[in-house]
Amino acid sequence: MATNNTGSNRILVPEARQALDQMKLEIASELGMSNYNSIDKGNLPSRQNGYVGGYMTKRLVHMAQQSMGGGTTTR
Repeated sequence: MATNNTGSNRILVPEARQALDQMKLEIASELGMSNYNSIDKGNLPSRQNGYVGGYMTKRLVHMAQQSMGGGTTTR
């Protein structure tokens, strides 16, 4: 199987970085991590870091579904 060495965390649209960072802070705040921007992520349990990334992915998929006209009404 061929591997892709381009990096999975690379932002393809650099202008989106600020919006993604803002989304990350909003989701972390919703999850009870109000000072997420100043927390040393290395000291957080992987479960908490995973929640933030997982909810970001879920929200981005939901937004994409809505933009394609097949969005769901639940979050």
